[in-house]
Amino acid sequence: MKSATTIKDDIGRNSARGRAPASPDCEVAVIGAGPYGLSAAAHLQSKGHRVLVFGEPMSFWANRMPAGMLLRSPREASSISDPTGKFDLDSFEAASGRKAVKRVPLETFVDYGMWFQSQLGSVLDRRSVSEVRRAGSLFTIILSDGSVVTSRRVVSAGGIGPFKKSPQVFSNLSSVSHCYDGSNLKELRGHKVAVIGAGQSALEYAALSQEAGAAVEVIARVPALRWIGMHKWLHQLGPVSKMLYAKHDVGPIGISRLVAYPKLLLNFPMGLKDRIRTRAVRPAGAPWLAPRLHEVTMTTGRTVQDAKEIGDEIQLTLDDGSERRVHHVFLGTGYRVDISQYEFLSRELVKEIRQLDGYPALGPGFCTSVPGLHFIGATAARNFGPLLYFVAGTEFASRELTSYVTRNRAGAL
Repeated sequence: MKSATTIKDDIGRNSARGRAPASPDCEVAVIGAGPYGLSAAAHLQSKGHRVLVFGEPMSFWANRMPAGMLLRSPREASSISDPTGKFDLDSFEAASGRKAVKRVPLETFVDYGMWFQSQLGSVLDRRSVSEVRRAGSLFTIILSDGSVVTSRRVVSAGGIGPFKKSPQVFSNLSSVSHCYDGSNLKELRGHKVAVIGAGQSALEYAALSQEAGAAVEVIARVPALRWIGMHKWLHQLGPVSKMLYAKHDVGPIGISRLVAYPKLLLNFPMGLKDRIRTRAVRPAGAPWLAPRLHEVTMTTGRTVQDAKEIGDEIQLTLDDGSERRVHHVFLGTGYRVDISQYEFLSRELVKEIRQLDGYPALGPGFCTSVPGLHFIGATAARNFGPLLYFVAGTEFASRELTSYVTRNRAGAL
């Protein structure tokens, strides 16, 4: 079996000759080098599969999340899965001499992901993927420099970057940004800021902006803010709490246990799965944010009906007729999965994929209607449940994917 470095050398030679290789360059091409892509590569490698991962490792977390952010997930649900358990968060902190803390800072998690990737060896190719096409029983992957790679399978772990949801009223305004755009909050000192939304991203942006010296108002359509784990005593009942809540802490009492079994959820009727999913991840903030929001103005039960630029400010008109003047608006309005927004999927390939309102329709092994094409991470949550929105879902996703690929291996390459 060739090493990943040899595979890359073969790709370079074939590209230089202007032709695709006689045999596939790799068995599995993973697009995306975030937690899901890196975890999948680790598990696939452990079973002897020839894998290449494309993309900059942890780029979304490093470039699109605000400095000072803390992970919403509990510490015990913040490790990227590998088949041996040797590359968990505890191991990284021990190796790097970092002190373990209850709430994991963004900077620590990004460094952890980079360290995790370094443990995989040379399977990473930092070039971005321009287009994926189907070519008979193989896939042709065109890279940003024009090189061509072929693979038997493609695993999309592209993340949520292209799926930002932005209300139309804020379109074409220069001083509006989404919470997934990445911002230098230090520049907000002395400015007036409005944050739209009531979920974790919106509330954390509000806290961080206020701490950076901005005057902040949160505007949310919900009648009152919600907080995760409001009934704290239910988590303090020892063995009883373990029966009521899974370690991942995704969803309220009871639902948390269902969410922990994605393979079971796959067999639920779609209507029931949707109700479980939306209830488990409805907009809410982590309780440790609440004390940091005391100086933030909270306006609930209201929506922005109009927004326009006036000089260096934005005038917001709310549905009760009241107005606000701010220097910047942050949209904590979440995202809506729509795989057609992945620029690396050819239009022809997108048309072949059976979809469910933008999500790919998936079966066991995260298989799509296109043989050999798989989706993991948030794009799989419609079928497998909301655990796939979180880092904790890497364990199930990687094991399920690897088990399927290994069982259906097409022979040694």
